[in-house]
Order: sequence, then structure tokens, then C-alpha cells
Amino acid sequence: MRFSVPKPLGGLPGNEEKRVALSPSGVRELVRAGAEVVVESGAGAAAGFLDELYRTAGAQIVYSREEVFGRGEVVLNVSRPSPQDLNLAQPGTAVFAFWNLAVTLQTLKNPLAENRITAIGHEVIQNDLGELPVLRMASQITGLMAPQIAGRLLETGSGGVGILLPGGPGLPPADTVIVGGGTLGYFAARAFLGLGCSVYVLDISQSRLEVLDRRFESKVVTALATRENLEKYVSFGEVVVGAVLRPGEVAPLVITQEMVKKMQPGSVILDFSFDQGGCVETTRLQGPAGGTFVREGIIHFAVANCPSRVARSASHAQTHACLPYLIRIQEKGLKEAMRTSSALQRGCYTYEGRLVSPHVTDEPARLLDLIREG
Repeated sequence: MRFSVPKPLGGLPGNEEKRVALSPSGVRELVRAGAEVVVESGAGAAAGFLDELYRTAGAQIVYSREEVFGRGEVVLNVSRPSPQDLNLAQPGTAVFAFWNLAVTLQTLKNPLAENRITAIGHEVIQNDLGELPVLRMASQITGLMAPQIAGRLLETGSGGVGILLPGGPGLPPADTVIVGGGTLGYFAARAFLGLGCSVYVLDISQSRLEVLDRRFESKVVTALATRENLEKYVSFGEVVVGAVLRPGEVAPLVITQEMVKKMQPGSVILDFSFDQGGCVETTRLQGPAGGTFVREGIIHFAVANCPSRVARSASHAQTHACLPYLIRIQEKGLKEAMRTSSALQRGCYTYEGRLVSPHVTDEPARLLDLIREG
């Protein structure tokens, strides 16, 4: 099999995509398994992986977008490719990426179909235990980054309320409200609690709240995410973290504009659901561009590729999470790997251009039937 790794593109100015889908160590493992790996020159530069490291690992370096997309049987991307990139791929190419097609299908539906692309979404690869191993990696990193992002935005020079997250002698710590107690919410709570913040976690699952209460030894406040509780907790939060997830679907809107209006001016909202549409009404009003902006006197952080800010760590983690599936594809071939891996089946949005995921269509084609027909 031939795997190709394009140079990352996309993102807002100041939030450009810097992660690379495969580190040199990942290349080395694939080459040892018998694969051929093609890497676009400069693909890993922003993450600290120079071309020479890829060469040493056994990759071929190419110098054009046309070649890296045109030669790969499996293209490994982080952010979703543009329609222009998809038009460079050979018919039948498989492309791994954080597609989030629930919010972008209309833009990409025709290029995917016309180029017969097999689109595998990192965010919906799901094992038999119900775990999302690749998305989990990104969520862990994002959650752990939350305090450093919030701390900068709370500074007076950033327009924030001007407080220290951990407080100090005679100074109370920041009240941090986390909506969503999954992987991202858990790691965010762990990071904020480690700094000494007062942490509140809301979730719709009582059993999940019980798990969090045990893990944190009752050091965080947990509450059901009812409308009444959301209004109460969001109103006094100096940092509010949106960590709501419905895998493969548009995020539910749980924090309304009216709730935001009741927050103290200069407080901070981190809407980490923004790549799936956003769970905060005031970030949705900003539109698809996102970024950092002020609305209703509150500083909003709505960036879809947050782990890109720690590109080297994120690229290593991405490689570790994806490599077992890539090795399987190398050993069995794409079709057989898809046929025998329920995780890859769940992660497949389109197979050779046909919609096969219930996340994006009410009448998905049957993936296994398409594989047999092929």
C-alpha cells in the first residue's frame, strides 16, 4: 500500500493547522510493515519534523500537492481536505481526516462523490467498547490546554476580567464551569483543579457524574445539566467550557445567549464543540469562521483545531492513535481491512463516494454490500 502525507493547510490566521497526520516514527513503522510512504515537503515542519527526518525513516519526499494527493492510495490528513485537493486524488482513494461532515457535507458532497473518495473520519472511528480512540487523543490535549488558553484570555491586557485562575493568599480562585463530562470535560476539570480553581462539571448522565465524583474524590462539584442548573452555574462562571459531544453529529446547543448575558463582563467562554457547530448560541452567531471574539461583553474562544497549538505533541498522539488501523490496512489491503474492522466501518462516512454513515444521511448505503460488489 502507498500512504501519502500532505502538508497541513487551512485554519484562520493565527490558528493555522500545524499538525501533521503521521510523525517520522509512524513512517518508520509503516515502512517496516512493507508500506510505501510519500510525504509532501514541509509537511511536518511546523511540528518540528524536518524533511530529513522523514527521509531517514524511509519516506519519499515530493514537492507538489498534485503528486502527494495523486500518488496515495491512502491519504493521511488532519483537517478535512478542500474540494481542490480532492480533485487531485485518484478515484477510489481513501482519505483519513477530521471530516466533521455533519457540518460540512453540502460543501464536500459532490467532490467526494465525483472522485469516489472513501472518507474515514478520525472523530467517528469507534471500537467495540464504544470508545473513540483518535478523537479521545485530541480531546485529552484540548482539555489539558484549557487552563492556559483561559488564563491568557482572562488577563487585563486581553480584555479579560483580570484575575488569576488559582487565586492566591486572600484571593479566591476562578470559578470554572465545564458543560460536558466526557473525555475533554474530564481532562479540563483535572487541569483546572490541579491549578487550584473551583471546578463545576455538568452532564446529562447521572452515572457519568458519579464516575467523576469518585475520580476527583468529591473535589469538584457535579450537577445534572438541566436548564435550571445551566442558567445558575453559567451565570457565575468566570470560565465556562463547552465540552458537549454527539459523535459525528452537530453539537446540541445548550448554552443560550440569555445565559451568556448574565455572565460577568470580561469572563471567558471556551466552546470546544465549535468544530461540530458549537454548543454555545453566541459562538454559532459568529458564523463558521470562529476565532477569538467578544460578544455580550464575554470573551469567546471558538477554534476548531485547538490541538494544533501544540502541534508536536498532537502529531505524536495522532500517530499513536491511528497507527494500528494503518498497519491493518497495510497488512490486509483497504477493502479487507474495512470488511473485517468494525471500528473502520463506523469511521467511514463515504465508501468510493457513496454515503454509508447514518451520521450524515437517513438512508445510508450498506458498506459491506458495497465492498462485496467492489
